[in-house]
Amino acid sequence: MTSMRVAQVGSPGQKFEIVRRELQEPGPGHVRITVEAAGICHSDAGFVQAAFPGVRFPLVTGHEVAGRIDALGEGVSDWKVGDRVEVGWFGGNCGHCVPCREGDFIDCTRLRVPGWAYQGGFADSMVAPVSALARIPDELSAAEAAPLGCAGVTTFNALRHSAARPGDRVAVLGLGGLGHLGVQYAQQLGFETIAIARGTDKEPLARELGAHHYVDSTAGKVADALKRLGGAKVVLATAANSDAMTATIDGLTHRGQLIVLGAVPQPLKISPIQLIMGSRSIVGHPSGTAQDVQDTLAFSALKGIRPMIETVPLDEVNDAYERMLSGAARFRMVLTTGN
Repeated sequence: MTSMRVAQVGSPGQKFEIVRRELQEPGPGHVRITVEAAGICHSDAGFVQAAFPGVRFPLVTGHEVAGRIDALGEGVSDWKVGDRVEVGWFGGNCGHCVPCREGDFIDCTRLRVPGWAYQGGFADSMVAPVSALARIPDELSAAEAAPLGCAGVTTFNALRHSAARPGDRVAVLGLGGLGHLGVQYAQQLGFETIAIARGTDKEPLARELGAHHYVDSTAGKVADALKRLGGAKVVLATAANSDAMTATIDGLTHRGQLIVLGAVPQPLKISPIQLIMGSRSIVGHPSGTAQDVQDTLAFSALKGIRPMIETVPLDEVNDAYERMLSGAARFRMVLTTGN
């Protein structure tokens, strides 16, 4: 094969089109990956709309990528052709900025996100640096693994580094693409898990995913409901709604923590007094390094945690993308290439 299909966007806000490009050769320290599955994340819309600085067109996005190595660049060791690998939001780091020098690679000031820094995974093939690679366990299919490179690692990593300890109450705000994974991880990490979502119709799914309690956010004040349960040590805010996040703050225990994952521009309406009384805190959490992705994949395989996905062929990328944007997906759209 000397050429490959890519789903590219020609200019900001335009639809995807399937075109053929010359197959790339991996440079030093890089590998070429035959893509088997690529998740569609809401962050991809930010790239398509050029909401991120420096996005270049024509654009091939995709940062939830699962496949197999088919070629090695010069100097690559510890990886071989045929290895099953994942590339997530963390697509490499510069190694020179202050966060990198401190070992804080996910906060690299020049973080190399696939689809932003280089061609992403909405394609038959992609090239990535070895620093971005995570190994996929045999127990996970490519389609199951793909969303864990962003949605999975973001929720799992946030919880395992949170203020909560096994037995503590953890509330997951939102039951969508991130939240349905957050509930599973919270339960399997040993937390008394509370799911918060709109309406009563989502309660059966929340219970099925492992939630011990369910709070209907339309039935009254969420903070009061949390306090009746004893308060939450952590609220994992996956819902992209600032008002919904704000409504949970008074339901935190002393030294409780609101972890913000839902990326929205609207400010949180929280007073200093709400934080001071009870020594509460608010933290933002990004994704995770390639090792964090690998840990997420391994934990998911060990505990039987799987994303709820809908698979669509690469050629139908526009339909899948629109389904993601509309919120109709249950819960992650995954493109498959047939490789």
